[in-house]
Amino acid sequence: MSRTWWRRAAAGLAVAALAAGGCTGPDRTPGPVSPPGPVESWVYQLQGYPGGQLTELARAPHKLAVIDLARDGRDDYFTADEVAALRASGKVVLAYFEIGAIETYRPEYPGLRADAGDLILNRWPDWPEEFFVRYWDARWWDRVVRPRIDKAAAAGFDGIYLDTPLAYEELDLALVPGHSRDDLARAMVDLIGRISGHARASRPGMLVFPQNSPELREYDGYLDAVDGVGMEELFFRAPDEPCDAGFCATNLDHAAALRAAGKTVLAVDYASHADNVRAACARYRETGFAGYVTTRGLDRISAPCA
Repeated sequence: MSRTWWRRAAAGLAVAALAAGGCTGPDRTPGPVSPPGPVESWVYQLQGYPGGQLTELARAPHKLAVIDLARDGRDDYFTADEVAALRASGKVVLAYFEIGAIETYRPEYPGLRADAGDLILNRWPDWPEEFFVRYWDARWWDRVVRPRIDKAAAAGFDGIYLDTPLAYEELDLALVPGHSRDDLARAMVDLIGRISGHARASRPGMLVFPQNSPELREYDGYLDAVDGVGMEELFFRAPDEPCDAGFCATNLDHAAALRAAGKTVLAVDYASHADNVRAACARYRETGFAGYVTTRGLDRISAPCA
């Protein structure tokens, strides 16, 4: 599966409208999230915010936005006022962060490397600044995942968008003797369930969207924990390559099953040729997915499907 290109760049770079949710000052968590209506369009931008601001996103017509928890991919976190202004434009706003891996430029990395180095496992060959982790370890929860959820809730995000559930498939089994892919998948579902429970306790109604690995729906607890799933490259792989491999069809079948179960599918395909953009948009209409066609950099706002 493809990964979003922005992580390499970040190391060198510093629906119906929801109710405002009672967003208040920094000493209080915003109020409950109102249930969203059907999501018909969304925008996915993880870098390249002009002037570091969300003004252009607020002007965009999409009804849901996924942005990084931090504007620089590091520790310059978006504030409650900034998130509230984006939500006031009529958008559901989800905070992106990783749950199965860590990038070397994230603020938590140096501390983990210094005194919890055993949490960090194999490097991802396609993404040399990223390492898989022991995501089932209590220290990972305490030091990375829970604080990120708390930051998202305090900033007033409507939900969280969780990348790298696929860690269960990609980490090196030789580094975790006694584990199998099946029990690692079970551990990932357990983590997603724990994330969901903590997020909703922190802010009732908070939305939970894992990215990719839709096959985890087959494990008990997954469907109850999530409101939907983000899916990369169901129809086009970057750059503009039709996704006709076997895993593409398998992913599409799982995504369709999630949609049939009442979950929202946020599909993103990486294409720029007009014919491919039109083809992807047509497939979104056929499947009932909320779709977005953009470039792999996730550094600009692309038009919603017509």
